[in-house]
Amino acid sequence: MIDLQILGTMAGGLGLFLLGMGLMTEGLKLAAGPALHRILAGATRTRAHALGSGLLVTALVQSSSAVTVAAIGFVNAGLLALGPALWVLFGANVGTTMTGWVVALVGLKLKVEALAMPLAGLGALLRLTGEGRRSGALGTALAGFGLLFIGIALLQQAFAGLAGQLSLPQGDGPAAVVAQLGIGLVMTVLMQSSSAAMAITLTAAQGGLIDLQGAAAVVIGANIGTTVTALLAAIGATPNARRAACAHVVFNLLTGAVALLLLPWLIGLLARAQAALGLAADPATQLAVFHTTFNLLGVLLMWPLAAWLTRWLQQRFRAREEDEAQPQFLDDTVLAVPTLALDALAREVARAGQVSLRMARSALGGAPAAALRADHGIFASLDAAIERFVEQLRSASMSQPASARLAGLLRIQRYHEAAAEQAATAATLPATDTTDTRLAEALAAFSSAADALLRRCNIAAAPAAVDETGLDAGLAAMESCYQQLKAELLAAGADARLGLSDMERALRRCSALRRALQQLHKARRRGEGASS
Repeated sequence: MIDLQILGTMAGGLGLFLLGMGLMTEGLKLAAGPALHRILAGATRTRAHALGSGLLVTALVQSSSAVTVAAIGFVNAGLLALGPALWVLFGANVGTTMTGWVVALVGLKLKVEALAMPLAGLGALLRLTGEGRRSGALGTALAGFGLLFIGIALLQQAFAGLAGQLSLPQGDGPAAVVAQLGIGLVMTVLMQSSSAAMAITLTAAQGGLIDLQGAAAVVIGANIGTTVTALLAAIGATPNARRAACAHVVFNLLTGAVALLLLPWLIGLLARAQAALGLAADPATQLAVFHTTFNLLGVLLMWPLAAWLTRWLQQRFRAREEDEAQPQFLDDTVLAVPTLALDALAREVARAGQVSLRMARSALGGAPAAALRADHGIFASLDAAIERFVEQLRSASMSQPASARLAGLLRIQRYHEAAAEQAATAATLPATDTTDTRLAEALAAFSSAADALLRRCNIAAAPAAVDETGLDAGLAAMESCYQQLKAELLAAGADARLGLSDMERALRRCSALRRALQQLHKARRRGEGASS
């Protein structure tokens, strides 16, 4: 019977490993956020450059999920095409094998307890004294690093005690291999971490609970298990996130299938290569080499297939892109990286702004309320999605500049909402139809000035830096024409050229249009600073 104390030690070690991994990843993402942006934004030159970028950033932040999220964010933002993004994802798959090397060469070889405790203590101190600053983020990473190594030490201790009491599936028969694959897959799905599954597998192999080939099959299963996480994350996600998830699934299934077919030969070949290079022949190091090698093999397999895969993915998941009421950039996966989440939010706010601007233009042109009803529904749907996204984003750890940017984006969205409401109000009131020359000229002048201002407020037509002078001049021209129109309407009502009820409706309509234009002007004026 297995000793309950050993099981408790194993559970505690696994818990500390997962907690340490989470803290380390969170801290490194916050500390390296700008660097992650710069590295991935430049990953467009060649396949090799994109592959290296994904590998490097994953090795730095110890999270392939963070790199996947960043790649999706850049594709959504139009900064990275889908083709290069796939190579960033493939590079992230190779980069995540770094965890195995950390466990094999440091966690299982050195007496880490003496280093782990000071790291955890120093990290906690930095986190407490540097909250909201980069030093606090580095403190979180250091504390996580310390907890991770304490967890590895406890797992090693537990598996040493289990060596005589428990035996995992051995052998290379079909039933044994399927069982080994299943163990790796189930561990990854249950713990939502292939790194944790890898740490357990390496520690178990080092403790003698499973032979080398069996452990290699468990590693393949853990790699395949990450596809389940990717598929779950793709539910309800943006089209680009779904395409990235599909690419991840294709890569891991293809790589796993080929590695499984070549398993006996790969193990023998790598063992001979290690001996020739003078590397240690312990199981943990051999498994780390195997894990990296078969992911590199996957990259080689995908090299001639990537162009076809990109074209195929671009034809999938198009229904949501064609539905304007559905958010195109808001994706729960990017919430893990606040800077990318804010980029996505800025682009969605800009989309909502385009809808409110279109409503204002329709109302200015005399469209009836029924004609604006569809756009009003689209705006309401986008506004609700933005609100839900912001509620989730507020619970994440954000730097002070990120919090200030969020506040700016919320203000812009409120301007858009006010503009949409005023445009809808204006559309309920009929346009003034008059044969009076002076009144007709005042109406035409106001419409012309308002249309010119709308063109300046249109981000799609003028996406470059805001021309504040021209924008303010456009607002002043509209305001001047509005005051002239208001005076002319009042005069027309006073000398009976226009009925009093018609005058009242015309004044209310022009006032609503004026307020809509003012709100759009404010949004455009603030837009550049908030979305940069």
